[in-house]
Amino acid sequence: MFTLTPVNSLGNAAEPDNEPLKSVSELIEYFHDAGKPESEFRVGTELEMIGVSTGDDLGAAVPYGGGRGVRAILDSLTEHDWQPVREGETVIALSKGDEAVTIEPGGQLELASRPVKTNNETREDFARFFEQLSGPSAEFKLGWLGLGFRPWGTLGDVPWMPKRRYDIMREYLPTRGKLAHEMMKRTATVQTNLDFGSAADAKSKFRCSMSVTSILTALYANSGVSDGKINGYQSYRSRIWRDTDPDRCGLLEFAWGDGDLFEQYVQWALDVPLFFIHRGDYIFADGFTFRKFMDEGFRDYRATMDDWVLHLSTLFPEARLKRFIEVRSCDSGSAEMVLALGPLCRGFLYSDTACSEATALTAHMNFDQRNELVLEVARRGLAAKVPGKKYTVRDLAAELVAIADDGLSSCCDPTERAYLDPLRQIADSGRSQADQFIDMWNQTDGDPRVLIQAVGLPGLGGLPNV
Repeated sequence: MFTLTPVNSLGNAAEPDNEPLKSVSELIEYFHDAGKPESEFRVGTELEMIGVSTGDDLGAAVPYGGGRGVRAILDSLTEHDWQPVREGETVIALSKGDEAVTIEPGGQLELASRPVKTNNETREDFARFFEQLSGPSAEFKLGWLGLGFRPWGTLGDVPWMPKRRYDIMREYLPTRGKLAHEMMKRTATVQTNLDFGSAADAKSKFRCSMSVTSILTALYANSGVSDGKINGYQSYRSRIWRDTDPDRCGLLEFAWGDGDLFEQYVQWALDVPLFFIHRGDYIFADGFTFRKFMDEGFRDYRATMDDWVLHLSTLFPEARLKRFIEVRSCDSGSAEMVLALGPLCRGFLYSDTACSEATALTAHMNFDQRNELVLEVARRGLAAKVPGKKYTVRDLAAELVAIADDGLSSCCDPTERAYLDPLRQIADSGRSQADQFIDMWNQTDGDPRVLIQAVGLPGLGGLPNV
């Protein structure tokens, strides 16, 4: 969610650049320089996991310190060649080559995997990380859940992580949306990052990613329980993002318009208020836009490319443009669903034919209808009715999976197609991960002992025998 800069899961961040920016054209060129030949296209996956206690305080949120919290986990992982990233004496992340482990505001743990050519490599990387995490998690009596929202406890029960940028965000964001703290502390997602070749290629992929937002949300819906009860949503995480910050979240209308995507994205981002700048420490930017920062400076500081890269990491539309395209519409989930996302997006974005067909699935909708569908899907998931049509999002989901399957056949290793199986099952049955968890919740009266084992990621949900 909140990317460690400069590490990212496509491994193509720019070198530090502290020279003052001279023109907007430099910001546009930043994206042009990221284009790659098709032979070098890769996919990176980012997974957020919700930490819970498996000890006497069963289901409770995980603190940072205290000897069995997030800090202890990070320290333990350094035994596997992960290098600590610090703010002062506080370890806030780990890095290893093109991989990173970061902590979200409420203690969610995120793995940003390395960019890879095949999904078998992603599977191996996640399996290795889960194995590394399993030992200390068992020792400290912690579990890590593949869910889109923390099911037990209240917002106030979740401690804040000691990360300076979060201190500023927790003060600013509630002035923009009443559910901002819910987003920061209790949600979790799985995301995938994909390359582009040119401005035109980026435009097609960005438009497609925005066009299938609601379909992806419905396929990955997995947050139907919150505050210890069924909440009436399929993806409560998606609903929360709609009341976080309208300046920097949601759908971007220019995705469906004419013109150069890089220039359009830059012009939009220039007018989004800054959270902060970084000069040895994070400095609250007091509502300055980046455009004003470039034109006038802020205090005694001038805008640099490093400031631009940091600003881009604080924008949260449903598809995000960096030096790659980030697809951001999905609740966190099971390992099988996590591993399905890369091939799904590879299938419909890395084939020109598939990209066009996926975009066409919702081409009949105007911008207002797209926004209405986002809210409807958050509540009803696959059962949401498609505006202006007699069919539901479930029908679109089945078509999208089929399009991705065909795309993988034409552009990638055909063995990737097997990873789509859990998505086929959901589209065919109309039953999401949210439905399955709600069933388990009802059958067990929300018993965390059973549910943590059921939705703990591989090796990370086991409870001690009693």
